[in-house]
Amino acid sequence: MHSPSEAAAVPLTSPVTNGTFCPPSQRRFVLIAATLASALGFIDGSILAIAMPAIRVNLGASLAQAQWISNAYALTLSAMILAGGAAGDRFGLRRAFVAGIALFIVASLACALAPNAVVLIAFRALQGIGAAVMVPGSLAIIAKAYPKKERGRAIGIWAAASALTTALGPVLGGFVLSAFGDGIWRAIFAINLPLGLISIYLLLAKIPADAPAEKRSLDLGGAALATLAFGALAYGLTSMSASGEGHLSGPSIAAGAVLLAVFIAFELRQREPMIDLSLFRIGAFAGANVATFFLYFALSANLFYLPMLLIAGWGLSTAEVGFIFLPLSASMALLSRPVGQLSDRIGPRFPIACGSLIVAFAFAGLALLAHAGIHNFWTGTFPLMGLMGLGMALVVSPLSTAIMTAVEDKDTGAASGINNAVSRIGGLIAVAAMGSLAAWVYAKALDGNAMPGVPGFGEPAMAGLAPAVDAARLAAGDAAFSAVSSVTALLCLLSAVIAWTTISGQRLPWPRRAENQQG
Repeated sequence: MHSPSEAAAVPLTSPVTNGTFCPPSQRRFVLIAATLASALGFIDGSILAIAMPAIRVNLGASLAQAQWISNAYALTLSAMILAGGAAGDRFGLRRAFVAGIALFIVASLACALAPNAVVLIAFRALQGIGAAVMVPGSLAIIAKAYPKKERGRAIGIWAAASALTTALGPVLGGFVLSAFGDGIWRAIFAINLPLGLISIYLLLAKIPADAPAEKRSLDLGGAALATLAFGALAYGLTSMSASGEGHLSGPSIAAGAVLLAVFIAFELRQREPMIDLSLFRIGAFAGANVATFFLYFALSANLFYLPMLLIAGWGLSTAEVGFIFLPLSASMALLSRPVGQLSDRIGPRFPIACGSLIVAFAFAGLALLAHAGIHNFWTGTFPLMGLMGLGMALVVSPLSTAIMTAVEDKDTGAASGINNAVSRIGGLIAVAAMGSLAAWVYAKALDGNAMPGVPGFGEPAMAGLAPAVDAARLAAGDAAFSAVSSVTALLCLLSAVIAWTTISGQRLPWPRRAENQQG
């Protein structure tokens, strides 16, 4: 319910004129609020990877618990994001957006106060539910507030600002973690409170409420089944790396597979399903989503486990490691527009395949560096992250184009939502599966050096560790990450092949020689 002052500031609802519910003088507030809300998710996710070694030390978290601190959020977000998008249509975008931000910042504050890893995991799951409403609402409210002729520019500003926050967040967070010690990790969650409150204030006091578009079903049953299915799969994959829980791995994965089949059957019977599975009958759409899954699987695994290796293994400061996200963000900000124009001209096939191949080379390079024990961050790791950023910049915009052009106009919203969910599910499975691979390789590499007091993979070493054992620990960590990067490089190569064979567009961005001669 609005207060009298809020009602005086803006009308409760605003009629749609010129394709928008928001008067021109108030649209800038929509853009600011949406950008701040996007920053919540971007900053939170990227800094968390850098802060993970500090969190593990401060809370005594195991590798499996570290995986779930990331995956609890990814699980609820990926399983419920489509239902969250439908909530905006059913209840009005402003109302749903505010609710999502409010839940996100309340859960963030609880995360900042978490006394142990189990409580942190629980509130990270709650954060993901808030994000499932907040993330799709951020872009949707811009699209609904701006008329079509101004929408592209507004979305461009939003994307550039989001890229800037993604770039600067880890850098600034790394410096703060280095300057104030392990306990300051709680501030990465607490910073969400002022940003979220500013967004809510702008949305309620400066922006009129939009009328609900349609009474869409939220398909909460489908969301619950998806959460159980992917949760069981992730738990089974994660338990492989958890001492004493390996016997649960097989049953959990089997239960996840059964629940996934039940989810598919449930969606096929729904009148308004969360996921329109008939879209996967379109070859280009299915191919683009498979390529998305493999690519974001690879990206998420490397961006989650590389900071652990650099900080806990190589002994780099969090201030230095904060820069690893910079090439990705900078490349996206600088190249998204020209790459989008190239994709419009020749089709998305070549940029996606080429970009995926470049990312594969970058991850293969990381695997070789780690395997060789070359611990040069600025001359080795950082340039390879720049190469990865270039590859991802070539992929992201054309991938959206491929998804949108593969389906009918009426299905573009559903197609975009599905692709968003697929990318997040890829990250969820990656963190679970690759953690178990890293733990297994790490333990095997230690061999006879494994003894009490030797930290696990990604866990900082305690003072007083014997030099020989510390050297063995470092070599084992390198071997573990090399295995992760090798697998992900192969998946990126597979993504390139799938994109080349299933997605439409010219095979090359330049005319063939024979065509030139004919001309």
